[in-house]
Amino acid sequence: MKGLGLKAQGLGLTCALTLAVLASVVQPASLAQDAAPFRIEPLTSPAGDDSLAPNLATEGNRTILSWLDNHDDLPALKFSERTPAGWSEPRTIVTNESLMVNPADVPVVRPLPSGVLVAAWLEVNSDDEEAYDLKVSRSTDSGRTWSKPVTPHHDGTKTQHGFASIVPATGGGFLIAWLDGRATNPGARTPAEAGSMTLRFAEFDASGVQRGESLVDARVCDCCPLSMTLTPAGPLVVFRDRSPEEIRDIAISRLAAGKWTPAAVVHRDGWKIEGCPVNGPSVAAGGGSVAVAWFTGATGSGRAFAAFSKDSGVTFGSEIRVDDNEAVGRVQVQLLSDGAAAVMWIDSPRSQLKVRRIDPTGARSASVLIGEGMGSSHPRMSRDRAGFVFAWADSAGSTTRIRTARASLAR
Repeated sequence: MKGLGLKAQGLGLTCALTLAVLASVVQPASLAQDAAPFRIEPLTSPAGDDSLAPNLATEGNRTILSWLDNHDDLPALKFSERTPAGWSEPRTIVTNESLMVNPADVPVVRPLPSGVLVAAWLEVNSDDEEAYDLKVSRSTDSGRTWSKPVTPHHDGTKTQHGFASIVPATGGGFLIAWLDGRATNPGARTPAEAGSMTLRFAEFDASGVQRGESLVDARVCDCCPLSMTLTPAGPLVVFRDRSPEEIRDIAISRLAAGKWTPAAVVHRDGWKIEGCPVNGPSVAAGGGSVAVAWFTGATGSGRAFAAFSKDSGVTFGSEIRVDDNEAVGRVQVQLLSDGAAAVMWIDSPRSQLKVRRIDPTGARSASVLIGEGMGSSHPRMSRDRAGFVFAWADSAGSTTRIRTARASLAR
């Protein structure tokens, strides 16, 4: 596929994928399974050949699919909206030679309750392909026109800024969190000189003006996607933390009384790994209920888990095994109206994209196959009023193409 070698991999030596060497594991027989609760129906995708980096976002009755189109001479960020008749005609947000094409660090196009669309993407800012800025723009006319892009970070360093997550803010604005490399040293010759990736946060008001920037965590995993959501107690963000001993378990921080709480581990897997696995968590909230899904290789084999909180993410119950045999990870989670959750992941060794229902008691449904041959895809899942929408990049020969599907709840 064109462009990946030029713009993009941008993940660095520390982000080498280590999952291929994970050994297989037998699913514990003690995990009971109920009947499959989902019916998967394919949707005709609006994306063509050489499309990748899908993302999904839902607000009310609006679901937006975004992706990178790498088919022509210049890469382009495009989006489409779900309608009763299918996906709308794609619209282009930005196209230029600096747009970074990356299957893991993907753009975001987020609808807000006000009807405004917010888009975030990456642009290379120097000759170093691992130096790029996060760009943010707004549209008040359903994506026909977009505001002049701005950056939520103002450090001016030629380092990595990406893996953004966006949620609405009270008053019509939005909140954004991202990984920020301003404290790293790209020219370091030893790990001791390399510095640390940080997690940062900013708020924008309803007119698109930034209202400050803050540090969430001073040392996080270099290139694992993060996930942010809202609860009645305020926003929270989940991410892969990084201890001085290279323990990279999933942590959570909450914005309380105007300050981010110190990182608290969702579950102590104890995964010690020298490089970034490019495998982040996912979070969803409904009222005070919160569900987090994540991947770990702590036992020497890939596994996916989920855990629930009843107090807006202050505490979590026991971990619940998600995968069937062995997981590649790349998890997504959405809450159901009854307090359970739908969790999606890539299963190994056949790279099968699956989804299942997980109950806070630990009960699991049978897994449901969505697609196969995921490879290094980072699939997405969103919940709308009718059920769920899925998107992933399917490899076919020398190209990739975004595929989509939906699921209604089984009756």
